[in-house]
Amino acid sequence: MSDNHIHIVSFDVPYPANYGGVIDVFFKLKSLAERGVKIHLHTFEYGREHSSALEKLCFSVNYYKRDTSFKKSLQRLPYIVTTRLSDELIENLKKDDYPVLLEGLHCCGVLLDKSMTGRKVFVRTHNVEHDYYRLLAKSEKNLYKRVFFVAESARLRRFEPILNRATGILAISNNDFEYFSHRYKNVSLIPAYNGFDEVNVIDGQGDYVLYHGKLDVAENYNAAEFLVKKVFNDIDVNLKIAGMNPPEHLVALAAGNQNVELIPNPDDNLMQNLIRNAHINILVTAQATGLKLKLLNALFNGRYCVVNSKMVDGLNVNDLCVVADSADEMKTAILTLMDKPFSEEQVSTRKSRMGYFYDASRATDKLLSVLLG
Repeated sequence: MSDNHIHIVSFDVPYPANYGGVIDVFFKLKSLAERGVKIHLHTFEYGREHSSALEKLCFSVNYYKRDTSFKKSLQRLPYIVTTRLSDELIENLKKDDYPVLLEGLHCCGVLLDKSMTGRKVFVRTHNVEHDYYRLLAKSEKNLYKRVFFVAESARLRRFEPILNRATGILAISNNDFEYFSHRYKNVSLIPAYNGFDEVNVIDGQGDYVLYHGKLDVAENYNAAEFLVKKVFNDIDVNLKIAGMNPPEHLVALAAGNQNVELIPNPDDNLMQNLIRNAHINILVTAQATGLKLKLLNALFNGRYCVVNSKMVDGLNVNDLCVVADSADEMKTAILTLMDKPFSEEQVSTRKSRMGYFYDASRATDKLLSVLLG
């Protein structure tokens, strides 16, 4: 594979791999590099530092400043797209005819340029973006942000047909594959990369339940608030909430409950230890979009997993999770499972099922056949 070159355009600097989208990008880079592919990475920067880890994986790395000025929010193109338009990027892509992989609709401003006509350009879709932003608006308490999300959803819906200009689309989940394949040509399903090659679950019993996520995202902090107020409000079970950038109202809410501990901005090692040592990982979402990488993390590394139905919508993992939608159903599941050690037999079952459900090597085989075929 050493003579194969690929351009990958990332919406954000994909290291450290500590939140959903960049986890998929980083471990995709790692898997391709292990196959000897020469990766030309182009990445937009807006707060994350340049990374020597990326230099080691990639043949070349180019950084582009993302223009997040207010005027960009007033344009017809989606904000996530117009803030990533770059003439320098286009000029760099024009230096050769290697295949291009655009990470997310965010980076599809590239397809507006006439020089890309006839070029092999693929798009990795991380979500049905207009649905994602519509649901963000429903979850958001801040009026300004809610108005922005509604407007952005409308802009993304209008912009999405730009995907007709792509050579192919790489969907991340079964539901997204169904959506895109009904609207566009050459759609493939490539599951999310997550960096876990084998199940690392320990048997036995923990003494807490863990909820984790990027806590400055409304969907996630609303889920955490729901758990504190509606599920752990009257049961004698400890809840730990861990994640990046928790808002002050969540910090205050956790501080006011004796059985709730908030762990802000844990590093990777601490987060993985929290996941492995929890007796239950509880995962709640309001959106049945994309593929929840934290679900894969919990299944590869955690004991019991309690989820709501939207978390596993379209995924064949229900027998590995306890599905509970209402607060009362979640309380019942938690109280039942806290008394049951996770057995060696359950660890073995998880290993066999996860090998069937998720195989990163098989995903990379398919990815290369699409990009280089």
